[in-house]
Amino acid sequence: MTARPTPTVSRHVQRRVVLAVVTLALIVVFLLIAPTVSHAVPVDPTPPTDPTNPSDPGDVTVDINGINGTPSAAVLTLVGITLLSVAPALLLMMTSFTKIFVVLAMTRNALSLPSIPPNQVLAGLALFLSLFIMAPVLTDINSLAVQPYLGGSLSFTDALDLGSGPLRDFMLANTREEDLALMTRAADQPNPENADAVPLLTLIPAFMISELRAAFIIGFVIFVPFLVIDLVVAAALMSMGMMMLPPVMISLPFKILLFILVDGWGLIITSLISSYGAG
Repeated sequence: MTARPTPTVSRHVQRRVVLAVVTLALIVVFLLIAPTVSHAVPVDPTPPTDPTNPSDPGDVTVDINGINGTPSAAVLTLVGITLLSVAPALLLMMTSFTKIFVVLAMTRNALSLPSIPPNQVLAGLALFLSLFIMAPVLTDINSLAVQPYLGGSLSFTDALDLGSGPLRDFMLANTREEDLALMTRAADQPNPENADAVPLLTLIPAFMISELRAAFIIGFVIFVPFLVIDLVVAAALMSMGMMMLPPVMISLPFKILLFILVDGWGLIITSLISSYGAG
């Protein structure tokens, strides 16, 4: 009979086999890692480049003029942004917008309609009427200053001086001498020798005063017929003993009817345009 190995001897053999397998695995891992470690040699850093001369601009340039003496795109963009920022002030102070808007607002109040038409409608109508009235002035500014400046034949200062000429003539034609004298005395300046010697700082407020005066005169003329209607309606209500009934409620339909029959909007717009000599 063959003798069987004892359990102790078999465990001893298994341990030797496991130890041999682990040793073999460590040897294989070492052989795989060794080439990588041998190639991991530190590399010398690249030496820094020499600094450039700050006085040498290189390819970066800042030119006011572009090709053939025309203004560069950057300058035109800057001028456009500046004009957009001051456009509301120019529109209110140096055009017919203020006078037209005031007259339209007073017409609305004379009709006893405080919110009809709304302010947006009145402002839009005043804006396009101002563009219609100022069209010859804008055309002269474009032909005398803007196009020569864009073409490179005028500098910015010369274009500004030539462009202010048509606008100055427009304001002088619609400004009273009394208002010019008022602003000249307020500024403690000597009387100008001629129209070209009037400074813009004096002309602009004088033009605004003249425009507001003319707007209030037109508004007064508009208010008179509607005031008569209010008086007639109030007297009729008083005679009938209807003192608690607001007269405006009764007179409003008659005001609107009268305004429609006489073509009120057409008369007002025609008078506004004719006041600037553009009719």
